Formats: sequence, C-alpha cells, structure tokens
Amino acid sequence: MISKKIILIGDFATGKTSFIRRYVDNQFSDTYLSTIGVKISRKNIALENETVQGLIWDIEGGTELKAVNTTYLTGAHGCIIVSDLTREETIEHIATYLKTIEGIIPSSPVMLVLNKCDMLDNITAKNILEEIKQQYGQKVNDIYLGSAKSGSGVEEVFYALAHSMLT
Repeated sequence: MISKKIILIGDFATGKTSFIRRYVDNQFSDTYLSTIGVKISRKNIALENETVQGLIWDIEGGTELKAVNTTYLTGAHGCIIVSDLTREETIEHIATYLKTIEGIIPSSPVMLVLNKCDMLDNITAKNILEEIKQQYGQKVNDIYLGSAKSGSGVEEVFYALAHSMLT
C-alpha cells in the first residue's frame, strides 16, 4: 500500500468538508461547520493493481480577505479544488487556487470539482461545466460535476486522482 497526501482547497462553504465526509463515511449533513485550520481523514482507494492510502487534508476555505495557508499544501501528492456551482465568485477564484498550487506543488495532479450540481438543473450545470472546461481544461487533469449531498461524482474524483498520482 502506498500512502499519498491529498488536499482539498477552495473558498469557504464550497462543500469541501461535506465532499470528504461523503467519500470517507458515506454521510452528508446540511449543517454548515466551518473548518478551522486543517482536518485530516484517511481512506484506502483500491485501484486495479494497487491500493492507495489517501491522507485527505480538508483545508479551511479561503476568502477574499484571507488566502489559504500554503504551508498545508507542502508535500501534497494530489489536489482537488472544490468550487460551488451556485456561487459564481467561487468559480472566479479557481485561477487563484491554480496559481497557488503551481507555486508550491507544480507536479501534483489537480482535479476540479464543481460541487452542488444537485442544486441546478442538468442543462445549466452541464453548460457551466463546458465553459469551465474551455477555461481550465488545459490546467487541470480533469473537471467533474459533483454533489456531496447526492454522492454524484465523489467516488470518481478520488479514484481518478489516486490513479493520476500513481502515473
């Protein structure tokens, strides 16, 4: 088994903690609890020929006035940027997170999750996804529509990231 550090970053209230909780514990709560600092979870990710022990770092959300603490990114093997489809400003901040990642862990694979897709109709969500793919498709390994609430896309993102970290 190979141990890999995975970080989730993004603006506050994009659903990073809920996304991790759905993945690790298969649970969801509508109650918002702000992450202070970092919370680390652990889950094994079974791939075809290997098992990756994911050390999943839930990093407190950034705001316009407070950037993400970059020391938490050091040593990460992979990254998931979580954005909220219902809040345009979180989508606008993707570029900032990509720049931060590039400066600290440039060779790590990056997945982008457009979370809360269950709150929009399928056509609107897919249209936003296509716009984001045009803008950021060359800068990340892959982009997913996701929902921590329904579980949609959650397993796929972590599986794809684990696979990318080993290749």
